[in-house]
Amino acid sequence: MIDRERLLKEFITLTAFDSESYYEGGIRDYLKDRLIGLGLSVYEDDAGSRLGHENPRSAGNLYGRLPGELDGSLLFCAHMDTVSPGIGKKAVIGADGRIASDGTTVLGADDVSGIVSILEALTSIGEEKLPHPDIEVLFTVAEEPYCKGASLFDYGRISSKLAYVLDLTGRVGTVAIQAPSILSLKIDVEGKAAHAGFAPEDGVNALTASANALAKLRTGHTSPDTTVNFGTISGGTGKNIVPAAIHIEGEIRSLRHEQALAEAERIRTIFSEEAGRMCAKADVEVIEEIHAYSIGRDEAVVNRLGRALAELNLGESELVTTFGGSDANCLNKNGIRSIVIANAMEQVHTVREYTSISELEKSAKLTQALMTLTED
Repeated sequence: MIDRERLLKEFITLTAFDSESYYEGGIRDYLKDRLIGLGLSVYEDDAGSRLGHENPRSAGNLYGRLPGELDGSLLFCAHMDTVSPGIGKKAVIGADGRIASDGTTVLGADDVSGIVSILEALTSIGEEKLPHPDIEVLFTVAEEPYCKGASLFDYGRISSKLAYVLDLTGRVGTVAIQAPSILSLKIDVEGKAAHAGFAPEDGVNALTASANALAKLRTGHTSPDTTVNFGTISGGTGKNIVPAAIHIEGEIRSLRHEQALAEAERIRTIFSEEAGRMCAKADVEVIEEIHAYSIGRDEAVVNRLGRALAELNLGESELVTTFGGSDANCLNKNGIRSIVIANAMEQVHTVREYTSISELEKSAKLTQALMTLTED
């Protein structure tokens, strides 16, 4: 029932859109028309303007709903944006069915593979008039920069209590049931400038204060499920000037939200103490980018996936933990039990990104099965 050629053609069409984050207008127009043509009622929110990136090619999140004949409601989610370099993408199909870019850009399988799986499943369901519950679709913007688009959506519009987010690498059947909180850190240490040759004692070295604090902090894995990293540092005005201001950015990731907050407080305390020892000041800003979630192995959303895989003879699901974020973090935070399922994309966020025709077909078949399964 899945049309392999149509699936491939739509994949090539969608990857050709220039849709880097905050510039999803072209692909949004195409998807809005496709969803309406499939019989869905469609709504676009104002996330594009609210994100402060309003431009002729910005877009909002797209939501669609298709009423069904069976009880219940299910949500399927994928994102419209890509990372850079994503301008001028060209899909190249190999003789073995492998699909890659020409090597100068990402392919865009992240997340076009998810989008086409949803569209092809909906198309085939309509053609075959297959019974299904209410189906809700959410295509988000600005997912790559910490799920900014999904964080602004009005979840009061959604009826579904279960959701499948198509946005994971690995063989079809792999599913992420746990993902971390991610906290961004912006640290400003303020000292006092002075001439480093004539009167260094008149200055307060913000770099030294920062280095003292960093030396007391562990990075990498601070526990098996928590990481800390300081990625950039900038400041100073000249090699002969005691640096008066240092700016540091970093992040915390933890599968336990409370642990992430505790790490942030420890960092704030140490920077404040070390700055104070030198009569400097430290300001540590903590920004919650995404919130951790954990789905039980026996929850309904996982069980339905297992039944769909069995129906297609695709083996058992492989339940994994990921240290990356996705729109599932936002959905779970808003009370929708969500898992992230693999959808035929590999080596994402690189110019070596690829997919294959056979895996795309499996992803579309699995999506259709999830949409049409009847209750036991």
